[in-house]
Amino acid sequence: MPDTGVTLNITNGCVPFSGGSSRAQSWIPKIFKKRVCTTFVEDSFSNGALCQCGGARDAHGSVALGDYFSTAIVNHWDSAQHSSEYPTDAFGEVQFAGASKRHSHFLRLSWDTSPSMVYTLMTIHWGLSAPNLVVSVVGGEGRTNVKTWVREVLRQGLVKASQSTGAWILTAGLREGVGRCVGEAVRDHATAASSVSLNKVVALGIAPWGLVHNRQQLVNPQGSFPAKYYVQNTTRDMCCLDNNYQAFLLVDDGSVGRRGGDTGFRAKLEDYISHQRTGIWGESGSIDIPVLCMLISGEANLLQRVDLSLKKKMPWLVLAGSGGLADFLSDVLENLAPAPVVQSSSESDSEAGPSVDLKDRVTERVKKYFPSEAETDKLVEQALSIYQNRDLITIYHGEQEGPNEFDRVLLKTLVGASKHRASVNASPYSEELKLAVAWNRVDIAKSELFNGDIHWRYDDLEESMTDALINDKPQFVRLFTENGLNILDYLTYGRLESLYRSVADGTLLYYLLHRHLLERLGTTVSTATNQHGSPSKKKVSRVLELLMGDVCKPFYYDALGLEAITSKRRALRRASKLLRGECLYRDNRCLFPWVSLFIWAVLQNRSNMATFFWEMAGESVLSALGGCKILRELSKMEIETETKLSMKELAQRFENLAHDIFSSCYRSNESRSFTLLIRQSPVWGRTTCLQMGMSADARLFFSHDGVQSLLSQIWWGDMKRSTNVWKLVLTFFCPILSPNAYSMTFFSGIPHSHSPPKRPFIVSRWRQFWFAPVTAFLGNVLMYFLFLLLFAYVLLVDFKPPPPSGPAITEYVLYFWVFTIVCEEIRETFFLGTMTWRQRIRVYIQDVWNKCDLIAIILFIIGLICRMFHWSYGFGRDVLCVDYMVFTLRLIHIFAIHKQLGPKIIIVGKMMKDVFFFLFFLGVWLMAYGVANQALLYSYDPQLDRIFRRVFYRPYLHIFGQIPVEEIDVGKQWDMACTHNVTLIEDGAEPCRTLYSNWLVVILLVVYLLVTNILLINLLIAMFSYTFSEVQANSDIYWKFQRYNLVVQYHSRPSLAPPFIILSHLNLFIKRAIRKVPSVKIHHFVLQLRGKQANRLMTWETIQKEDFLTAQAKIQKSSDSERLKRMSVR
Repeated sequence: MPDTGVTLNITNGCVPFSGGSSRAQSWIPKIFKKRVCTTFVEDSFSNGALCQCGGARDAHGSVALGDYFSTAIVNHWDSAQHSSEYPTDAFGEVQFAGASKRHSHFLRLSWDTSPSMVYTLMTIHWGLSAPNLVVSVVGGEGRTNVKTWVREVLRQGLVKASQSTGAWILTAGLREGVGRCVGEAVRDHATAASSVSLNKVVALGIAPWGLVHNRQQLVNPQGSFPAKYYVQNTTRDMCCLDNNYQAFLLVDDGSVGRRGGDTGFRAKLEDYISHQRTGIWGESGSIDIPVLCMLISGEANLLQRVDLSLKKKMPWLVLAGSGGLADFLSDVLENLAPAPVVQSSSESDSEAGPSVDLKDRVTERVKKYFPSEAETDKLVEQALSIYQNRDLITIYHGEQEGPNEFDRVLLKTLVGASKHRASVNASPYSEELKLAVAWNRVDIAKSELFNGDIHWRYDDLEESMTDALINDKPQFVRLFTENGLNILDYLTYGRLESLYRSVADGTLLYYLLHRHLLERLGTTVSTATNQHGSPSKKKVSRVLELLMGDVCKPFYYDALGLEAITSKRRALRRASKLLRGECLYRDNRCLFPWVSLFIWAVLQNRSNMATFFWEMAGESVLSALGGCKILRELSKMEIETETKLSMKELAQRFENLAHDIFSSCYRSNESRSFTLLIRQSPVWGRTTCLQMGMSADARLFFSHDGVQSLLSQIWWGDMKRSTNVWKLVLTFFCPILSPNAYSMTFFSGIPHSHSPPKRPFIVSRWRQFWFAPVTAFLGNVLMYFLFLLLFAYVLLVDFKPPPPSGPAITEYVLYFWVFTIVCEEIRETFFLGTMTWRQRIRVYIQDVWNKCDLIAIILFIIGLICRMFHWSYGFGRDVLCVDYMVFTLRLIHIFAIHKQLGPKIIIVGKMMKDVFFFLFFLGVWLMAYGVANQALLYSYDPQLDRIFRRVFYRPYLHIFGQIPVEEIDVGKQWDMACTHNVTLIEDGAEPCRTLYSNWLVVILLVVYLLVTNILLINLLIAMFSYTFSEVQANSDIYWKFQRYNLVVQYHSRPSLAPPFIILSHLNLFIKRAIRKVPSVKIHHFVLQLRGKQANRLMTWETIQKEDFLTAQAKIQKSSDSERLKRMSVR
């Protein structure tokens, strides 16, 4: 037997080498043994030529033939007594000649080898995935023909069901009978598998070593990597290995050409695997690996095999009608049983033993099915013993029932057996539930376990719920929550952290949790993990902060007690101190369990799971937009294209859900839907739907009529939207002349927390006019045009020399005007909202037009400083000229609010990207032609300014038709005075042209014009056409999306425009800083609801969501019904 110390190492998986080389597996002969017959026991039917082991006399050694006295008194050869163990000489990998299949593992081992060592070898060193199910096919061996319907059951039933569960199928692995059918079925299903992610079936062959044909090709004491195995015509008693199996265990009992030598080892291996764990936590998994024995036909000698397995509570599935022993057992169990075959464990407890009448009837059936068997009494006793354990046997009439429901029969057989193995304290159905979860068969769970007959406790569902969450089985999660599992009791912060610990290695979320934050946010975050490096709430919060940006406040700060801390550094120190302690928060319930699970599922890009959690969570519109935001940020970080596309598709799906749910809300109640858009959410960090949608780039959502209607109401304030613009402009200068330009209609879409005080009629109308964002917009437009006129006047007419001669009065007015613009930019950046200064600066810089303002202000300051000194006066004026261009281009953003100009501005912005790509190609060709043309025309010209003009500027003008033919073509007369004198040329004189290579210059000019004017220009036109056609279809959506930013900007601006805005700034300072008067306009975009108002709004939104989902389910059901009708007609 193997050495004890080595055995322990193998069992624990501690082996020096692992892999597929001879050196890596050189330890195998030290552990696994073969058997050789060491005692020749003469076979009386062979006239002394053969031993009862099946081997010839010449094949035995001298030791086996030497002891004639002891062999003379032996009547029966026994492997344990008459064979000895030696190091195995056949192991490694086998390659089948003529087969393209990958190599298969094989091992020759003794029949008494420990199954634990074999299981460790297969799962760890051979790399076979641990099974969720083991089906051992017994019987059907030999060269008898397999019935057609049995083949279909194996192909469409067994292998298909095993593929969905990740099973091992154990057969003899030989090219005969049932083993050959199983191998072909496994091959066909593996070929037809649509995705590599599908659970693969492992076909494992366990055959007697002495029965394998051409087994000498596998012998190599050093191991074969691989062994070449040739399949030839076999004799009657010899069988070849099947090339469709992944591994072979060749059990050696010292015999040759005899069947049954593998039976004992196979039974021990099945029993060992049935006590191993599988599920969510590996070896300490939730359930034992289910093992099922499947009987197909079979001889009478298999009765003992069945009886022994049943006594170990091993379930059996008997294929009735397949012949032999299977038909015998089905006849006995169905026709002699007083109750149906599959019954509860309590029905047979009252039977103390078989009656005499039952024994007689069993004897009759034994003689009927096995008339040639001599030991009838022994078979009857075994059959009666099997009858006592009939509850572990399921009879399957495959010929009548067909293979489609085979997986259901398979599961019922296993769960029926699990009821008998359940302990007294455990629920009799818990094992059945765990098995259904492991197989992901929610249909069977619904019909068998959750049909109303069983009262499930929370403790029974808790572990299965975790299994379903981690293994992405949303249907089971839905089933558990509908049948007694309270999510508030289940989801604590500690359990949520354990869910984040289950994130698969190599995923983007795993990288963000364990590495990315340490690199980007500092090593302080490393204290947020426990001694095993598991993610804490603080670390998850930092990941969400990275993805969500500044659109909402940090998540899970309330759980850590950090909600009152505004400084990020202090929050980090507090979290580090907390996580080094006992972490008492982990026992607390999660405040918003469904939203927390929704975020967890979205971060892992689990579509179905995230959709279910979204259905269960409140605040449907905001949650959908939040999921869209997270997924789009993740897609920017994802490297793999397929995962990136799936993230974008799921993000678009959630945006569509937000759009559809809000559409239902808008049709139901317009005023409430407006409140829904601007309500602050306590779940999503006090953000609103509008803010989240803007951050998530949800253009489809913003294009909804309800969102645009809200923006329009905010834009026009208390005025009628039909008011003409000329009336508004006229009211700027003389409000009394146009009293009907606006009405007294209050903004009905937004609920007001207070009623406005009563004021005189004229004052009230005046306030309504100036408080509207459209008024601020028109005022800014008019004053901005005046600003540009003043700027142009200063540059063109009244730009005086430096002090003391200048600047002029108009220039001082310009300086003050720009100063008020700078004050407004500072107010927008630092004195709006509740974000930190860093967040405000980050948000300000992200906007393109804010960058334009920043550039314009910086250029103006540089030009102002430089123009004050004589030495830099010219440079300062040049800078101010360029700055005027930047200020003028700022007008584009102002006109983005226009319904016709806005979309066109978006198209122009998209086309600018095409121009940059075009300039890249043009620059490459222009440089290639310019350098070659200059070198061919002038052999020597050291003037850099002239070189740059002729290399870059002149070829650029060629595109627009400005071609100096006289200079390029020496055949033309050129009036320019030139010289060949190198000294004069170095002093700046014009060099003369080179004559001998001028023909090449002309050819290059022709080619250059063809490429640029025809190829590249038409390429640019094609790019513009494609961009225009692509954006034009969605230009309205783009414009509506960008309109939000403009409305928010002018809604928050004071009524007066620069330079008079300084008065508004002083007024705001007195109101907010001195008098502490809160802002009224802030409620137009952010509304905080509490108590009954918040509950009513959330209930109303939930009802709209449920109505929408019900309507969608009806549509889906009707479409499915129509599809079934069409299929039935066919």
